[in-house]
Amino acid sequence: MEDKVSIVQYYGTGKRKTAIARVFLREGTGNIKINNREINEYFPMHAMQTLARSPLTLTNTIDKFDAYITTKGGGIAAQADAVRLGVARALTKFNPELRKILKDNKMLTRDAREKERKKYGQPGARKRFQFSKR
Repeated sequence: MEDKVSIVQYYGTGKRKTAIARVFLREGTGNIKINNREINEYFPMHAMQTLARSPLTLTNTIDKFDAYITTKGGGIAAQADAVRLGVARALTKFNPELRKILKDNKMLTRDAREKERKKYGQPGARKRFQFSKR
């Protein structure tokens, strides 16, 4: 008879603009995969990698978890922000005591800024057509 090993994982969803990140944290050694690619391959800029890892570094759990993340929508910067929020939410599921540290560093706050819609009769959301008196 075969024994099924249940994997303990913690889930968090992160959103930013139109980007969505689904984060699964599992016990591991600090390996982070985004859309089946390594983090340094998916986010070539060091700043984006640091942003995505920041909740793990802040709580000193970077070497305790493997993160499996799927992202879609938005741009690369919005996806990095969405990953950060998703990781932070997954960490609070793992240990509710980490919530205070993450909240104090504004990692559990969703950035609600969205693109403003274009209005009719003008070229953009705020821009107006040039005024002509005659």
